[in-house]
Amino acid sequence: MAPPLIQLKDIALTFGGAPLFDGVELSVSAGDRLCLIGRNGSGKSTLLKIVAGLIESDRGSRFVQPGATIRYLPQEPDFDGFKTTLAYVEAGLAPGDEHYQATYLLEQLGLHGDEDPSNLSGGEARRAALARMLAPDPDILLIDEPTNHLDLTTIEWLESDLAQRRSAIVMISHDRRFLGNLSRSTAWLDRGVIRQIDRGFSQFESWRDEVLAEEERDQHKLDRKIVAEEHWLRYGVSGRRKRNVKRLAGLHELRASRRDYRGPTGSANLAAAEADKSGKLVIEAKGIAKAWGDRPIVDNFSIRINRGDRIGIVGPNGAGKTTLISILTGALPPDSGSIRLGTNLEVATLDQHRDSLDAKTSLAEALTGGRGDQVMVGGKPRHVIGYMKDFLFKQEQARTPLEALSGGERGRLMLARALAKPSNLLVLDEPTNDLDLETLDVLEEMLGDYEGTVILISHDRDFLDRVVTSVIAPEGDGRWTEYAGGYSDMLAQRGADLSRAPAAKAANEASAAKSAAPAAPASAPKRKMSFNDKHALETLPKTIAKLEAEIAKLQAELDDPQLYAKDRAKFDKLSAAMAKAHDDHQAAEHRWLELEMLREEIESA
Repeated sequence: MAPPLIQLKDIALTFGGAPLFDGVELSVSAGDRLCLIGRNGSGKSTLLKIVAGLIESDRGSRFVQPGATIRYLPQEPDFDGFKTTLAYVEAGLAPGDEHYQATYLLEQLGLHGDEDPSNLSGGEARRAALARMLAPDPDILLIDEPTNHLDLTTIEWLESDLAQRRSAIVMISHDRRFLGNLSRSTAWLDRGVIRQIDRGFSQFESWRDEVLAEEERDQHKLDRKIVAEEHWLRYGVSGRRKRNVKRLAGLHELRASRRDYRGPTGSANLAAAEADKSGKLVIEAKGIAKAWGDRPIVDNFSIRINRGDRIGIVGPNGAGKTTLISILTGALPPDSGSIRLGTNLEVATLDQHRDSLDAKTSLAEALTGGRGDQVMVGGKPRHVIGYMKDFLFKQEQARTPLEALSGGERGRLMLARALAKPSNLLVLDEPTNDLDLETLDVLEEMLGDYEGTVILISHDRDFLDRVVTSVIAPEGDGRWTEYAGGYSDMLAQRGADLSRAPAAKAANEASAAKSAAPAAPASAPKRKMSFNDKHALETLPKTIAKLEAEIAKLQAELDDPQLYAKDRAKFDKLSAAMAKAHDDHQAAEHRWLELEMLREEIESA
């Protein structure tokens, strides 16, 4: 076994009286691909800074192999003192490093090197920081949320680049697909301690659920033992005194163990305040076009969106995703073509620009608008503390300024603000940024149960596959195409990944290559059931059983031979209900059979 490049032993750190870590052990050897998993606020970023040597722990030791080079990617890079992005990247090189790598990586990441760091967008800043981290080709890469603010093309390029490197990698990310493709082992930071398995993220969630289930069983056994010992204390203490004193001490230890137990953090209670149903037609666009100067953003695009649709919009940064969504929702008029909005639309929007709020504003003021201690949720007042707890905020955080919140906490705040407004159309721009995996699961379930329509922009491939019913992707020169299914379905239908280059240019290059050499069979991405499909497969048997019970009840009433003569109106009503129940039952059975066959096909592939 190779000696560790970095090793932490018995690490402890306390913030504000509560221990963040206690007795943490972590070891990273050459070639490791370790993902660090944990809830928002569990201390993942702090632990990574201890690994990087940027923070001193209260207790414990940190060992680094002599001569090992380390590069750290922070969530918020510091560009102070640098006039260009190239100067920023070159400053991260050590003597002997190849300087051409700085220019090469900036070009690969879509930058020129002469950009002013003070004018960079969030995505550009992240790409510059990635170039600085990767240029020296270090022994150890410590990367904190590398996919935040990146578009899909850059995420897939980064995955490919990291997969080919020899560096050991410790990564923090909430992008399931990214972690599943790169990780080989998993460290779970939970309630101040680390549990580690030599398996990648793809097997983490099932293992975590087993650990939590076993922990729950142990706590149940402990509770039962305490009850038994307390019964003895009340009714059986008259035996030998020495033995009783020892047993009483044991009871005190059991009680202390139960008192000191820190249970797992609960899940967020995400629920959208739903307005009355909209009309069946939500949005209809015919031949819409929009251009900025000579550059076409949208060109001759048409789509019909019905109630209940979940539409995902993908594409590189700068492709015009936000512009397209603004045109579709009527916030921005097209240069040509027509937009028709359905009746009774109530729109709630989640903006990706989370810095629009005053950083000095408190959490409670951001939710209430500075008006008292009530939040209007679905048109009804709720106390701000209770609403905060639904989104996993603690009561003592009510007066916390927004500048002190983590990225995940700011993400939950923006969701809380958006979901409080009654709506039947949700427009979500990058809703998954900074959210931990458990909150993402709850968000997916909430969107699956939402009876209205959803239009969202996301670079999270797994989230798109689980949630959306169709994907709109750019083809270059302002052309957009709608594909049925999730992101993986879009790739299979499109036959190519998204590219920053116009699709027509890519197609010409592919055609030329095809004529020059024999074509190799392309392997289509493995199909996956979407979240909506999985949810339907689980709930349809209950729906079918409910319909069967309803049919039996209706049939019992219709079996009355005197009903037609006594109450013709009731007979007609029951007959119509019976016909509808039979139709619904047949449709539900047919849908369940389709999904079951799809599941078997996927599992056997």
